[in-house]
Order: sequence, then structure tokens, then C-alpha cells
Amino acid sequence: MKPLRIAIVGAGSGRGQSWMATLNKLSKAGFYDFCALCEIVPEKAKESAKRWGVKAYTNLLELLDNEPLDVLLNGTPPDANVMVVGMAAKRKVHVLTEIPIAPTLSLARFMMDMVRESGTKLEVCEQVWLWAKEQLKRKIIDAGLIGEVTHARLHYTNKADYHGINAVRMLVRSPVKRVLGYTQVVKIPPFKERHPMMGDIRHEDRWDFALMEFENGVVCLFESPLRARLSPRWEIEGSLGQIIGDNLYIGSQQEFKHFPFVEEYTTIQGERILEHIRVDTDPPIVFENPYKAYLASNGDEVARMELLLGMRKAITEGVEPVYGAENAYHDIEVLFAMRESARRWNVWVELPLTEETELEKQIEAEFRKVYGHDPREFEALVNTQFLIGGVRYIVANWD
Repeated sequence: MKPLRIAIVGAGSGRGQSWMATLNKLSKAGFYDFCALCEIVPEKAKESAKRWGVKAYTNLLELLDNEPLDVLLNGTPPDANVMVVGMAAKRKVHVLTEIPIAPTLSLARFMMDMVRESGTKLEVCEQVWLWAKEQLKRKIIDAGLIGEVTHARLHYTNKADYHGINAVRMLVRSPVKRVLGYTQVVKIPPFKERHPMMGDIRHEDRWDFALMEFENGVVCLFESPLRARLSPRWEIEGSLGQIIGDNLYIGSQQEFKHFPFVEEYTTIQGERILEHIRVDTDPPIVFENPYKAYLASNGDEVARMELLLGMRKAITEGVEPVYGAENAYHDIEVLFAMRESARRWNVWVELPLTEETELEKQIEAEFRKVYGHDPREFEALVNTQFLIGGVRYIVANWD
């Protein structure tokens, strides 16, 4: 088995460190050769390179021109995704990119067209549906323990709503047919703004609410609340029971059995490793960690390995990636449909969307204003330091 040479761009953050830890493990297992990283902040580049024993670059073009790569893992802010994918596709390098896929739907399609024309693969690293507990939920549903799925509820409080949409779509297992949305800007207790272009203190936030109707008749009640003391959660209701958070309930509200999710860990090579996650029904439903031998330590690393190993298989065997750009496209399509519904005074908006929405136009106009170039002029943006959160946050209040 020949390892694929892989590098990561955007290697300074905590998220980047998690990816590099996983790349290091899969390199030791022989699947990849983690050879280099690129980080625009020189101190962070040097520190990360020393930690992981790889070569450091501070310029993407230099990385691509000097390293014979098979794969590039893109961990940069979302505004950079078009540029990174475009630069890699020109050099016939396959790309895994962090989420969301792009600031707008039209830019996502532009990226997909670029990789199709170059003959390369594009994977979008949406991990939520691959978390160990989410894979256990699918096994519970497949076993019929909650009966027929009837409806869902979704709360996502950090504004990264595509994660929750991904999770619900993968559990309902049906395309979203139409969306009814409502949005409102309201005053909140002031908090320190992290985005440099939004001032120092925020006094307002945006509240989103929507109904998502799936083709199989299931309806999801969606809310992106204000920045409050809540945790993201999604609940799946069935004719025989419910999955609420990390808990399975079978039966009615008056008479039911409760089965909390149970995680078991083991120690391998001195590291705490997830053994499995289960519910103690009769018989038990168990999701075994398939990457225990490669030291996948927890449910999130299970997801990272699934995406990376799926990408390797896509490249070497000519199959599709595990999640893929089309799925990632549909996750953000729901968000744009929600806001378009609100703009039209709360009417149902059918999917797929057939025209560019007003919000997309505003986001791309803001991109040109902030960075001085259209996002499709990706070669002109190669040395740009992109904003965390980016233009989606400025215009739509989406992280």
C-alpha cells in the first residue's frame, strides 16, 4: 500500500491541531504521508511544524509548487475555500475542505465545476453525522426501535446551522422538499464582538426559525436561537419512541423505557481509546469504533478518520467521497431557502433553488468589498489573509 502525500493549509488553530493529530496517526498506519503544512502566521507555522515533524510554509503557492502532493486538507476560513480548491485543482491535487463548502451556492457550484474539469476529487469535512453517537442513532432507527420517524426538532445556538441540518438530514434520510422561514434582529445583552469589521461590542443578534419539510413527509422544526445558555441539540420523534440528545426513549410519555447512551473506553499504547457506544436495549444496539487499531480516541476522531480514509478510497479506487460536495451544497441550500422565505414574507420556498437569492448577491458583493476581488478570481487572492467567520458573518450573522 503506497501512502498518499498530504499537506494541510490553515494549521494554526485548535481545529487544525486536531486534524494534524489524526493525520499523524494515519501516517503511522501507512495510509498517508503527512509531509507539510501551510500557515500564514509564521510563528504558528513554525510551532506546528516542529510539533508534528513536517515542513512549514507560510504561502500556499510555495507549498503547491514545492511539494508533490496527492491531497490537500484545507482548514482555512470559509472565504478562502474557493481560492484553495482552485489553486489545488489547477495542479491536479485532490482536496478535503472544512465546512461550510462555500459562502454561497453559486460559489459551491463553481468549486465543483473546477474539480470536475481537473479530474480531481473534492470532499467536504462535515463530521457531525459521522460522530460515533450519530452513527449509533442511525443503527437505532434502522433497528425500528422508535418506529416510523415522524418529525424532528433542531436547535443550533452557535449559528453554524449547516451542522445541525446535516445531522437531521442524515437521520431522516430524505431530501428537503421545501422550507418556511422567519428571521428577526433583536436586542440582547451586549457581548464582545470577535469579528474586526463589526465593531467592539454587539448589542443585537439574529433569531432564525424555520419549518423544513422532507419528501417523505417528515417535518423538522428548526430554531437558531440567540446567543443564549443553550447547547446544540436535535431530537428525532418516531411512532414508538424518541431520540433526545444522547438518550433513547421507547414508549409513551406516561409509560416508557429510558436507555441512555453508554460510552466505553480502553487503553491502547498508553492512550485512552473509544471502544464502543451503545444503548442497553434487548438486544443491545452497539456502534463499535472501527478505527480502534489506528487509535481513534473519541467519537469526533472516528469521524475525521472516516473522512480521510474515505478520501483515500475515492482517489485510489475511483469511488465517490464519503460525504461529498453535493451533500454539503444541500446543507447550505436549506439555509438560503430559509432566509429567502423570510425575505418574501414567510412563504414556502421549494427546493432545489433555481435562482440566486438576494442574500447570496449581498454576500458576494461584500466579498468583493472586503477582499478587492471576485471570489472566482482565485489566483489573485492567493496571498490574502481571510477573516475568521468571513463575509457570511458580516452579512447574514452565520458563523
